[in-house]
Amino acid sequence: MAAAIPPRDSFLPMRLSDFVIILVRPSEPGNVGAVCRVMMNMGLAKLRLVAPEIDADAGADTMTADEAALRARAVHAAGIWEAAPVFSGLTEAVADCTLVIGTTRRRGRGRKPVTLSPRELADWLTQRTEQGTPTGKTALVFGNERTGLETAELAQCHLASHIDAESSFPSLNLSHAVQIYCYELRGAFPPAPSAYPAGHHEPLSFAEAEGLVAAVTGSLASLGFYRHRGRTEQETLFRDLIGRAALTKTEARYLGDIFAKALRLAKRD
Repeated sequence: MAAAIPPRDSFLPMRLSDFVIILVRPSEPGNVGAVCRVMMNMGLAKLRLVAPEIDADAGADTMTADEAALRARAVHAAGIWEAAPVFSGLTEAVADCTLVIGTTRRRGRGRKPVTLSPRELADWLTQRTEQGTPTGKTALVFGNERTGLETAELAQCHLASHIDAESSFPSLNLSHAVQIYCYELRGAFPPAPSAYPAGHHEPLSFAEAEGLVAAVTGSLASLGFYRHRGRTEQETLFRDLIGRAALTKTEARYLGDIFAKALRLAKRD
């Protein structure tokens, strides 16, 4: 029996409060403080840190030099840093997010073939909302100041975005890059708080989508689909497709059942 697809008016429109800024392996405490400041300037409050390379956990009685630098740059926005959870890896940091967008200026083998500028990204997200695509927490991921996102980290993102800068000097300061994205998002989405009241549908989280990716490629593997190689590449493909499609839990369950039934039929035959 086909899964019932929720009507479009059962999905909430995207709001500014849906966005989460994630800094992966930040190494400069001043940059983290400056990111907090620009987030507060633009009305964003959700910050997450992944394996930060800074020493800012000395406690209330003793302030480290890194924490002092961070607070000095944050000015009155240090509360954003104080409330930011710290994760050991990107997978854990985006587990409850439904769409993950990685920022990068690098192209080449193993990177996303297409990336959107901040303005294009805001326009694309706006179009999704107007078309009734379900929304949820959306992560905007920034890499280390010196090296950016690693290829494996970018592969976990559903979509890539870049800032069009001068080719002879394309590297932007971390907080400046975050400012550009936050400005575009603020212009595209209202700052009203986001919630999912009864009767509204929320799309799959990253962790739930990863379970679906594993189930689909697992069924294909059992059918002998990956006799030599190719599973990793197809996992990335399915991750990107599922994330951008913003499937509901019902749709995901139905899709997983299709592949599971195909596997059962193949084994029976």
